[in-house]
Amino acid sequence: MAQNIHPTACIAPDVVLGDAVTVGPFAVIESGVEMGENCEIGAHAVVHGRVKMGSGNILHPHAVLGGLPQDTSFKAETVSWLIIGDNNNFREGFTAHRSSKENGTTRIGSGCYFMNNSHVAHDCSIGSNTIFANNVAIGGHVEVGNNVFMGGAVVVHQFCRIGSFAIVQGTTGLNMDVMPFMLIGGRPARHYKLNSVGLRRAGITGDRYKVLSAAFRLLKNKQSLEELEETEELRQLKDWLAVKSKRGTHGFIEVSG
Repeated sequence: MAQNIHPTACIAPDVVLGDAVTVGPFAVIESGVEMGENCEIGAHAVVHGRVKMGSGNILHPHAVLGGLPQDTSFKAETVSWLIIGDNNNFREGFTAHRSSKENGTTRIGSGCYFMNNSHVAHDCSIGSNTIFANNVAIGGHVEVGNNVFMGGAVVVHQFCRIGSFAIVQGTTGLNMDVMPFMLIGGRPARHYKLNSVGLRRAGITGDRYKVLSAAFRLLKNKQSLEELEETEELRQLKDWLAVKSKRGTHGFIEVSG
């Protein structure tokens, strides 16, 4: 299928564009970019060099992909990448930076939705089907799992991990790790309960949900998970807990009475 490129768009000669790509007025796509089919690049959006993305991605006006890392020691000639999957939606003012390391990558999965003015810093790894609400900002080297929801204005310290199926309440500041499958919020941030809505929508119900509920209670009381019936979700939780944390993990809310 033919591409639809506005005459005012500025596209480097070596850019590789898939079929049926749309590029809006005054958009800029720099040298070295590779883009799959059916992508839509909005007016005044910028895709810097060394960005590779799959198909079906939508970049709204004034969003910027592949900018230089906000690292005062970074040298612009460093060869590094921003790698993006398929069917992501990047709303107005979104920014994502390429890696700060030689031949390193910042990665974004597939099926994600990034709302206005949200930001993914250098060397981050974002899973698939994850949502960043307006003004979410994550520091460098942050890992975010699959099916995570980050509420508006959440900020995350560098090197933190956010486990899959976690939900973070809006305006929460995170300076430690967030466990998978759980809801976290408050000041300071604390794990409250399971992300029951997100788990139900994902079909994690019945006995599978009961096992995670029991795991939550055991972790809150600093007890072992070994006696629980093994499920896929419990295995994921154990695997996540087995990885040595660089920042430590946020604790649990204490309920009085």
